[in-house]
Amino acid sequence: MSSIAFIGLGNMGGPMAANLLKAGHSLTVFDLSQSAMQALAEQGAQCASTAEAAIDGAEVILSMLPAGKHVAGLYLGEAGLIAKAQKGTLILDCSTIDAETAREVGAAAEAAGLDMLDAPVSGGVKAAQAGTLAFMCGGSEAGFARAEKILAGMGKKIFHAGDHGAGQIAKMCNNMLLAVHMVGTAEALQLGLNNGLDASILSEIMKNSSGDNWSLQNYNPVPGVMPATPASNDYQPGFMAQLMLKDLGLAMENSLKTQSAVPMGALARSLYASFAGKDGNAQRDFSAIIEMMQG
Repeated sequence: MSSIAFIGLGNMGGPMAANLLKAGHSLTVFDLSQSAMQALAEQGAQCASTAEAAIDGAEVILSMLPAGKHVAGLYLGEAGLIAKAQKGTLILDCSTIDAETAREVGAAAEAAGLDMLDAPVSGGVKAAQAGTLAFMCGGSEAGFARAEKILAGMGKKIFHAGDHGAGQIAKMCNNMLLAVHMVGTAEALQLGLNNGLDASILSEIMKNSSGDNWSLQNYNPVPGVMPATPASNDYQPGFMAQLMLKDLGLAMENSLKTQSAVPMGALARSLYASFAGKDGNAQRDFSAIIEMMQG
């Protein structure tokens, strides 16, 4: 078992930290939200007044933050955690950010003699709560070998994608494809509904035919087809539309830098930008995009 400093206790970070406690690790947590820290304290975590205080004596630092600027601000510079961490510390950043920032922070950690992985996750809030997340990791082989034992307390599928930044690239590609097949699934199902078909029957037909995909199997966007999905629960996330839009933005930025053709990804981003821009939609589940197909 390890002594872990966990920084960032939002919708994903909170349940991830709780699962590390369940796995038997010693946890010191920090978040700007006192209530988020208190919830973890009630489960056995120690609370710190600052991020720097949280890493005192920690063998592992794990962060889950909103964007690249927050990750860079936390780790880089004379006041950053890389400069403050004790030798031998393993750093795991599970935030979904741009690959360039992940590479910059990873290189700084490596120069300081620390193992660091960018380790973004897939699975959403329910998987975070259940401890069944997928982790896509970028960093050294040695760092990944150390990280697997920690990540296993929060997830079931752990992949080493390559060097620093590779985890972020893998997450970006995965979520761009998720957006594309969710949009396609939504419009196909709505076309069937408009022609009088039963969405459950059509879904079963497509699941057993060439149109099969993850959205059909696990995340049907039509209410009532799958009782446990956001669609059947007023589109409560889940994975918010604004987060899908953020990830698609990262993909579009990268496609420009790498001169990659992503016409389907670009269309999906345009659709999610239009959808999330309407009142209240940004905080709804991304599968609610089917409402744009209803006319």
